[in-house]
Amino acid sequence: MEAINLPIKDFQTALLQIDRIKAAEMFKSIYLKAESFEPLEHLIMESLERIGVGWEEGQLSLSQVYMSGVICEELIENHKPKCESSYKKNPKIAIAVLQDHHALGKRIVYSVLKAGGYDLVDFGQGLSVEKIVEKTIEAELDILLISTLMLPSALKVKTVVESLRKNGSSVKIVAGGAPFRLDSSLWQKVNADADGKNGAHVIQIIEKFVEEGR
Repeated sequence: MEAINLPIKDFQTALLQIDRIKAAEMFKSIYLKAESFEPLEHLIMESLERIGVGWEEGQLSLSQVYMSGVICEELIENHKPKCESSYKKNPKIAIAVLQDHHALGKRIVYSVLKAGGYDLVDFGQGLSVEKIVEKTIEAELDILLISTLMLPSALKVKTVVESLRKNGSSVKIVAGGAPFRLDSSLWQKVNADADGKNGAHVIQIIEKFVEEGR
C-alpha cells in the first residue's frame, strides 16, 4: 500500500475524537492488506506530526494530543508481536524532560519513535541535571533525547553534556523542544550532538548515528 493512499486524515480524525474502535479498525485493515508494519509506521508518524502542529498552532487541546498519543501507543503494542521481525535492533535510547513538567512534546516523540520501530526508555519529566546524568550512566545509553519547554531548561542541556563527558559517557545527545525550534543554532550552543525538531527528524538522526557505528 502506497503511503499516499493511506487514510491519514480519517485516522487523525478518529484519534482526535478519541474513537479507539474506529482507529483500531483502520489500523487492522491496513495491516491485513499490506501484511507489513511499514505503512502503519507512516500512518502514525504522519498523524501525530499533524496533531502536534495543530496543538502548536492553538487549534487542538492538550487532552486531544495526549489521548492521540495514548491510542497510538496501544495500537503499536497490540500489533508489535505480529510484526516483530520488522522492528529494528536498537541502540540503547532514552527520552527525558529536563526540569520542566510539560510532557506533551516527549509523548509525541516517544509515540512516533515507537511507531518507527524503536524501543526506548522513558525517564519521565521534571528531572534535574543530576538525575538525568545518573540515569543515563546507569543505563549505559547510546542516545539520550532531551526535551525542554523553557529557555532556562534548554540552557541546562550544556551542563548535562559537560557532566556526562566528565563521567566518561560518550552518549549522543539530541536536544529538542520549543527553545530549539525558536533558535535553530541553540543545540550547538549547548553542545548537543543534534537538534530534534520533531519525531520524524529524530528518527533520521538516530538512523544516522546507527550508520556511524552507534
